[in-house]
Amino acid sequence: MNFSLEVMLQLAIVIPLLTTFGIIAAGKYPNIRESITITASIILLYIVINLYQNILLGETVNVFWWEIIPDLAISFSIEPLGMLFALIASFLWLITTFYAIGYMRSHEEENQTRFYTCFALAIGAVMGIAFSDNLFTLFIFYEVLTLSTYPLVTHSGTEKAKQGGRVYLGILLSTSIAFFLLAIVGTWFVAGTLDFKQGGIFDTNVDKTVAGALLVLFIFGIGKAAIMPFHRWLPAAMVAPTPVSALLHAVAVVKAGVFTILKVCVFIFGLDLLAVLPTTQFLLYLAGASVLLASIVAMRQDNLKARLAYSTISQLGYITMGALLANSSGVLGSSMHIATHAFGKITLFFCAGAILVTAHKSKISEMRGLGKQMPLTMIAFFIASLSIIGVPPTGGTWSKWFLVMGTMEAQQWTLMVVLMLSSLLNIAYLLPIPYHAFFSNTLGKEPLAQTQIKEAPWPSLLAIGITTLGCLILFVYPQPLFDLASAILAGRE
Repeated sequence: MNFSLEVMLQLAIVIPLLTTFGIIAAGKYPNIRESITITASIILLYIVINLYQNILLGETVNVFWWEIIPDLAISFSIEPLGMLFALIASFLWLITTFYAIGYMRSHEEENQTRFYTCFALAIGAVMGIAFSDNLFTLFIFYEVLTLSTYPLVTHSGTEKAKQGGRVYLGILLSTSIAFFLLAIVGTWFVAGTLDFKQGGIFDTNVDKTVAGALLVLFIFGIGKAAIMPFHRWLPAAMVAPTPVSALLHAVAVVKAGVFTILKVCVFIFGLDLLAVLPTTQFLLYLAGASVLLASIVAMRQDNLKARLAYSTISQLGYITMGALLANSSGVLGSSMHIATHAFGKITLFFCAGAILVTAHKSKISEMRGLGKQMPLTMIAFFIASLSIIGVPPTGGTWSKWFLVMGTMEAQQWTLMVVLMLSSLLNIAYLLPIPYHAFFSNTLGKEPLAQTQIKEAPWPSLLAIGITTLGCLILFVYPQPLFDLASAILAGRE
C-alpha cells in the first residue's frame, strides 16, 4: 500500500498515540502488549526512513491540521533538523523497547502497562515536536511530552519518586509558562508570525534589545535543555527506572529541549541576527558555565545514574553553546552532537541498568572488579564513554570537532578552552569506572569471588550491543549525519 508523504508524516505522529490503546487493551497479556509496542516502533521507524529517503530526493511535505486564528495554525512540515531528530527518536524507541523488556521483567517492576503506554505517548509527542511547522505547534507537543513523561518519573510510587516528579513537573511547567510562552507571544507581536523560516522571521531593522530579551526568555524557557540554574529537574528524575532515564537523557526529553533551542536560533532568529544580539555573549558564557560546573559536580557523585545525569547537563550545554555561536560549524557540531550524544548516553544508561538488574549495584565504589563478571557490559560502557569524551574511534569525535571549529570561527577562545577542559573532566569521571571494573582485584570492598560471567537478560544485552555499535559506526560512516546537519543551513548566504 502506497501512502502519500503527507499521510506518512501524519502517521508518524499518530501511530505512537494510537498504540497506547492497544497496549492498554493487552495489559493483562505481557507478551502481546510488548509485541504491540515492538510492532508499532518498527512501523514508525519504517515510515520515518521512507520520509527521509524522499526528502533526500528533494521532496517537500506540508500538512495543515487546524487554524486557530488567522496565521496561527497547527501544522507540520519536514526539514533536515527535524528529520535528524525523528530518525534518532524512532530508532531508539525500538531499541529501548527491547532493553525495557529485559529490564522490567528481570526487575519485576509494577505498572508495566502504564510504562509502555506513557512511553508511546512520549514518542508521539517527540514526532510532533520534530515535524512542527511553527512555534505554536511545537509548544503544544512540548507540553504533551512533559505531561506524558511525568508518570514515568514517578513510576515506582515511592515518596522519593513522587518528590522527584514534583521537581520535574514544577521546573518544566514553570519555565514553559513563565518564559517560553511569554517569548512565543512576544515573538508573535514583534515578528507577526511564528512560522519557522530559513534565516529567521525578524526584520533586519528589529530592535536588538527587544530581540535580545526574547532570546533570553527562549533559552531560560526551554527548560528541557537543562541550562543552569534550571537543571535540577534532571537529577531529580533519576528516581525513575533505567529505561525511563534512557528515554529522558537520549531519546526524548532533553533532546527535545536542545532541538527546540536549535530551531529557535536557526529558524526564528537566524544566525546573522543572533550574532549581533547584546545577550548572545552572556548566554554563551552561561552555557559554558553549565558545561564546566555540571562536569565538576558529576565527578563527586558515587551513584552511577546521578553521575550520568550531571554528565548529560554538561553535554546539553555543548549543544546550546554551538547554537549560540551563530556560525555554520557551531550548528553542524550541535546538530551532530544530538545524535552522537544520544547513542553514547543511552548506552551508558543501559549499562547502568544492566549492572543494577544483574549485580544489584548502583554505587560506583561497589563496581570494582565487576568487569570480570560482566565483561560485555563494561566493554560497552568503555566505548560509550569514549564517545561522550569525543575521541576516536567513536562518533562523538566529529560533533566535538565541529564545536571546537565553531569556537575558533567565532574567536571565542575562552569557550574553546572550556570545551577542552570539559573533555578532560569527562575522562576523569567516566574512564575510571571501566578501568577499575577490569583491573581491580576486589568487587566493591570485598575480595573478588570466583569469576562467574553473568550478564543482563538477552533483550537488554542486545540493545546495549546495538547502541554500542552505533557509537562506532558514527565514527566510520558519519556522512549521512553530516549531510543532514549541513542541509539545515542550505540556502544561507
